[in-house]
Amino acid sequence: MTPNGITAARILGAFVAVALFRFSGVDVRLGLAAVLVTILTIALDGLDGYVARRKGMATALGAQFDILGDRAVENLYFTFFATAGAISVWVPVFFFVRGTLTDFVRSAAARQGRSGFGKESMLEGWWGRAVVASRASRVAYASLKCLCFVVLGMEVSCAHVVNSAAMAAWLPALHGWASGIVGATVIFCLLRAAPVLWEGRRFWSAVEEAGAPKVRPVALRPRVTVRVTVPMGAAR
Repeated sequence: MTPNGITAARILGAFVAVALFRFSGVDVRLGLAAVLVTILTIALDGLDGYVARRKGMATALGAQFDILGDRAVENLYFTFFATAGAISVWVPVFFFVRGTLTDFVRSAAARQGRSGFGKESMLEGWWGRAVVASRASRVAYASLKCLCFVVLGMEVSCAHVVNSAAMAAWLPALHGWASGIVGATVIFCLLRAAPVLWEGRRFWSAVEEAGAPKVRPVALRPRVTVRVTVPMGAAR
């Protein structure tokens, strides 16, 4: 598969997983299948970049499509879990606003010939590269999101199929564990956004300067008043 095909496949996988979580109350095996599809979807996040580098198919459009895939997957999962009552509605709102801001800054940097990652990265400071662009940070963030989606999915599935008092007693503990993982994911997401917004401010200013219309000074000519006197006889 091409890198863009892998990105499209993980977006489709997210929709399939959310649908399985939604109907897990019918059969508990649907919840288990949703967990497996979720793990596969997050794993594909690193595969598209690897294939692009290995086959020499890395393009600017592919990089933007990869970021679009990240936004689609995380917004889809968090929105579903918010509607299911597993998390607060402010969690998907936070991720949507954060993604919009960082993508806007990256698009401004792209107009200046800089990318989000790689050799032409917009991040010049070592701390920004370590927090955002390093492989360790990206793997840790993807793993944390995967764990977050899996635990939230387990909570939603268990809430649908619980019929015993013993199983119901585990739901508060599972909810507390899920809430802690969601909080850690939000904090990590905020830490990764900070270098992008801070170092991207210079590209934002450059776009404003480039887009400002240039006004040429207009030389003012002196005003000349001409008076014409017409004789009375000529007027007749």
